[in-house]
Amino acid sequence: MREIVLDTETTGLDPLRGDRLVEIGCVEILNRMPTGQTFHRHINPEREVPAEAFAVHGLSSEFLADKPLFAHVVDEFLEFIGDAPLVIHNASFDISFINAELDRVKMPPIARERLVDTLLLARRKHPGVSNRLDDLCSRYAIDNSRRTKHGALLDAELLAEVYVDLIGARQSQLILAAEVRDVRVGGYGDMPRRQREVPLAVRITDEDRMAHRAFVATLGDKPIWRDFLEAA
Repeated sequence: MREIVLDTETTGLDPLRGDRLVEIGCVEILNRMPTGQTFHRHINPEREVPAEAFAVHGLSSEFLADKPLFAHVVDEFLEFIGDAPLVIHNASFDISFINAELDRVKMPPIARERLVDTLLLARRKHPGVSNRLDDLCSRYAIDNSRRTKHGALLDAELLAEVYVDLIGARQSQLILAAEVRDVRVGGYGDMPRRQREVPLAVRITDEDRMAHRAFVATLGDKPIWRDFLEAA
């Protein structure tokens, strides 16, 4: 199943009062595993960035002045997310800004039925405690040392890791990996060799062995095959 983990940064808290998007970051996950495919754009909000918002994400009006408008990236954004579910922390906040921007360019809003809100999931799983992204990273031992300020793509990458732990998918993957190791042929690291209950019949004849020894004899003084012949 394809899902998109999404985060945004904005000029403020309320799109109905004129606050705008300044950054979108998306991470594609397939069957709960990141694929390495991302979408990341800084956006010119067509207004000044208040000091309070700058303190959160560090994106200044000067930095954003030459960035594209939302109207110029919307088609690429919608193509990237497709019809996949959107995994967002505090989804009502981010989707209100995205839908406000879509409304400005006369495009239909994103349906709320597509949203997977990790904040709600975290509150159900960890009631009575703080469930900010930083708190969840600490709880699940996810390294968030790079997160000195909010950033849409970095936060989406961290949230993708949190999401896997939050829904218990990482444990399932580890169990599956252990089962796979049990059935793989040995010889790669410490993976065990699975023994057959009934060994296969030997298909090499004495003539085959003699022919192979004769071939090895033509390979010089120290062919590696000689080590195997001597071990046999």
